[in-house]
Amino acid sequence: MISTTMRRSGVAAAGGVAIALALTACAGDDLGGGGSGGGGGGDTDAACADYEQYGTFDGETVTMSSTISDQEADQLEESWADFEDCTGITIEHNGTNEFESQIFVQVEGGNAPDLADFPQPGLLERMHEGGYLVPASDAVMGEASANYTEDWLSYGNIDGEQYGIPIMGSVKSFVWYSPSTFEENGYEIPETWDDMMTLTDQIVTDHGSDAVKPWCFGIESGGATGWPATDFLEDMVLREAGPDVYDQWVDHEIPFDDPQIVSALERAGSILQNPDYVNGGIGDPRSIATTAWSDAGLQILEDNCFMFRAASFFEAQLPEGTDVGPDGDIYAFYLPADSADEQPLLVAGDYLAAFNDNDATMAVMQYMSSPQWANSRVSIGGVVSPNQGVDPANASSDVLRLTLELMQDDSAVARFDASDMMPSSVGAGSFWTEMTKWTDGQVDSEQALTNVENSWPDS
Repeated sequence: MISTTMRRSGVAAAGGVAIALALTACAGDDLGGGGSGGGGGGDTDAACADYEQYGTFDGETVTMSSTISDQEADQLEESWADFEDCTGITIEHNGTNEFESQIFVQVEGGNAPDLADFPQPGLLERMHEGGYLVPASDAVMGEASANYTEDWLSYGNIDGEQYGIPIMGSVKSFVWYSPSTFEENGYEIPETWDDMMTLTDQIVTDHGSDAVKPWCFGIESGGATGWPATDFLEDMVLREAGPDVYDQWVDHEIPFDDPQIVSALERAGSILQNPDYVNGGIGDPRSIATTAWSDAGLQILEDNCFMFRAASFFEAQLPEGTDVGPDGDIYAFYLPADSADEQPLLVAGDYLAAFNDNDATMAVMQYMSSPQWANSRVSIGGVVSPNQGVDPANASSDVLRLTLELMQDDSAVARFDASDMMPSSVGAGSFWTEMTKWTDGQVDSEQALTNVENSWPDS
């Protein structure tokens, strides 16, 4: 849940990665340095040849609203600087932490931006229900359909029309660990769920104590406390019940407390509620409810625990100077499924949608659907895109490179974060609350899920 909140909290530095790809070589001396002001139209026809397909719009402005602020906003604006210079379009970006509430005020007041970057498909769908969005143009769809998988596009598709394009994303199905600690103990990266649980038991045998455990976990996150536990359950549903049941659960075609979901939560509990397994360096299982989610993962660096399930964006929470990589202080492996032949993938991401079909608006949307833009943004650092045309070599870290490789794996079955697609009173309300109570031992698995089921709003 709330990948955008995690994104705002910190972005890994690009670390000197070159952004002038051959594909997008429109910046630099040829164009006087670019910048997000735009409007130049380009001084050299050859340098702007790759942008001719988007047209010329001298002096036009396209406005965009999003949750993206601070350093990441600067990086976003840098990513389209050459497009601005070559097309004449100025993209006026407004990033705010209050996006979710402000966008409705803007739209209902007749002051909608041209484009908005929605952090949740559910929010995009609410905007569509109000009749405010326009479908992607044929040119946008030509670009998008060539560069995104059906799984990713489906979350921006409403009633057979494509409204949202997935421009950035994250993978949540990761387990963080210390490569050096694994090597010292002769531990191998598990390939299946059973392998991982066998490893868990081996760690208990080798190191189990009040201070050292196989796992560490935390779900405290201020007003959003509970979301890491919802992510854990969602990953279990994908592994225990499969993607079809997952879809039915999200759409409330089966009850929230369906026996298959109860079984999935029990699987999560086999780790999170086992005092022999958690909570390394912190306390007993109940400490999970009061431990900040990112602080729990830092116990890996202290050798207090061996494994921590968290998304790719956990990298941004690590202390400055931490060596992240297969030979570093900390790295991540894919959270395994029951079979090594299966690869369910829990993901989250941002969807770009339009409030009008003006030519300049659609030109920006088409560009941001292209590998040209995606490679530019990924090369600047800190994020990845589910665009299949992204070269993983352009990622700014090993973890983001691994994230891209998983996103582009044909065998992966991607499913969007369930809580982001449920009614907000559930996905960002009772689901968080009941998972917190469950973690704290106040309710058992069936009661927690029944309480959420009873909170589901009438359709």
